[in-house]
Amino acid sequence: MKKEIIINSTEFETRLAILEDSKMVEFSVERTDTVRMVGDIYKGKINSVLPGMQAAFVDIGMEKAAYLHSSDIGKVYSSKYSEELDDEEAPAEIIRKKRREGIEAVLKKNQEVLVQVIKEPISTKGPRIATEISIPGRFCVLVPDDDHIRVSKKISNWTERKRLRKIAEPLRPEGFGLILRTESESKEEGDLRADVKRLLKLWAKLKKKADNASPPELIHKEEELIVSMIRDIFTDDVESVVIDNRNDYKKIMAYARQVMPHLKDRIQLYKGSTPIFDEFNLEPEIDKLLERKVWIRKGAYLIIDQTEAMVTIDVNTGRYTGKSDQEATIFNTNLDSAREIARQIRLRDIGGLIVCDFIDMYNRDNRKKLYDEFKSFFKNDRAKRAINPVTDFGLVEMTRERVRPSQMHKLSEPCPSCDGSGRVLSKETLSTKIER
Repeated sequence: MKKEIIINSTEFETRLAILEDSKMVEFSVERTDTVRMVGDIYKGKINSVLPGMQAAFVDIGMEKAAYLHSSDIGKVYSSKYSEELDDEEAPAEIIRKKRREGIEAVLKKNQEVLVQVIKEPISTKGPRIATEISIPGRFCVLVPDDDHIRVSKKISNWTERKRLRKIAEPLRPEGFGLILRTESESKEEGDLRADVKRLLKLWAKLKKKADNASPPELIHKEEELIVSMIRDIFTDDVESVVIDNRNDYKKIMAYARQVMPHLKDRIQLYKGSTPIFDEFNLEPEIDKLLERKVWIRKGAYLIIDQTEAMVTIDVNTGRYTGKSDQEATIFNTNLDSAREIARQIRLRDIGGLIVCDFIDMYNRDNRKKLYDEFKSFFKNDRAKRAINPVTDFGLVEMTRERVRPSQMHKLSEPCPSCDGSGRVLSKETLSTKIER
């Protein structure tokens, strides 16, 4: 599979697209007026502790107080990690542990706490935070106040997992935990040692700042979109990174020379006269991100509706009638739809509860095949997810990690006339209402 990263960077906006076999599967945008927060570290002050919710609200200097649930409180207040809990990929994700005490026993009003943002503000909710800090690097994640070593679940070879643990044991600083990321696979001790050294230096700097800070105050800002994405997704399977901004090109090259010198030749500065996203035919795909109807080959289509509670995706055969076998026609339509649904979920960055309404199939074997294929289409998705089997009604229920607002919330706002419902009073209803 050919994998590419295309970056369009201007004074007011940075857009990044990930392509798989020349098809866009992920899209990120960062604007100067709405900077990403996930991974930022703050020194905050407890506003209130709510035992009934097992949660606290923390002032970190934002318009809305940050939400801290008891399950996001670190080792200082809760039980040890299990050796079997291996961390997934995302640097700002916090491993959750079973609590020993109620939150009211460990947190008090006006108490000062060091916290990290794990979910951005969405809709009317403030950011979600955790007290356990994680500092991500290229190969490792440094976890202060911990003493365990964990390996990414995406490294499935047990011999390699054992080798990495053996290398990491003498590298783990006293009082710190280490998470070995997917990119650490096949790396030597020198690579991991250099990464840990950089992370320790960064931690010492921000710890000193935190000790002298008065809450609420920002202690550490996560890397901007370009650098953080290059750090996290520019791996050996990426054939090229193409960027149209010379200053950002130099920044990426400097980072690559230091951390991944064997990949620096894959970074290219785009010099064409046509805008880079037009050159790669990405603008039409971005324009379609907000459309409800998504056409699939042979005339079938999807209807995607995002509501407050969940996202529903409906599969329709449309103009596709097949040849003779109805069950085969339905199965093929569902299979094509499953592939496109997986792409749209990643592309639109849809999170939370998702219900996919496939066309009913009577054959149980076909339902099982559809479920297996649907799961396989998410193999390159970086977000955590859980997918249930196809029900007798043709429904697939799934949840997907929601770290930041979806593209719909980023790129649009509710209609001032209908308040986002997409419906207005019919002419008949309006006329009879006027008569009354």
